[in-house]
Amino acid sequence: MNYFKISFCIFVTLAASRFIPHPYNFTSLIALSFYVPAVLGPIYIPALLVSFIITDFFIGFHAVILFTWGSVFLIGLLAKFFISNMTNRIMGALTSTFVFFVITNFGVWSLGSYGYTLEGLLTNYTLAIPFYGNTLISTLFFSVLIEIVLKLKFNKNKFIKV
Repeated sequence: MNYFKISFCIFVTLAASRFIPHPYNFTSLIALSFYVPAVLGPIYIPALLVSFIITDFFIGFHAVILFTWGSVFLIGLLAKFFISNMTNRIMGALTSTFVFFVITNFGVWSLGSYGYTLEGLLTNYTLAIPFYGNTLISTLFFSVLIEIVLKLKFNKNKFIKV
């Protein structure tokens, strides 16, 4: 497959995850943000970001969008440090949920809604914890699903070198 076809598949998968009704923060977004660069290479980080930008155009832009896109970019860059085996990849994806949580909620705090104090920062992160649960569970779910697909598609001799 060429870059355009793979990028289109990334877009369709990401769009489906965002547009199909789902519980709050229960999507494949973090798993995709991690696995696309981990499996296909960092060359596909722009395809991920463009997919986010296009879907955000329809969903609606928000004040923390640059923090969201920035965390996706950083997760894509960090993926290369976790690619050696399935356990490391799943741990990397779960670590990515924490990266996303820290960066995007810092963005929320930077808007000033909670005040520019340490207490406001702590309140912001504390109030975000319930949303983190679904992010963590969904990322684990989709990471295992992706790993199963990878194992079914590629035998040990043909597994994509990442």
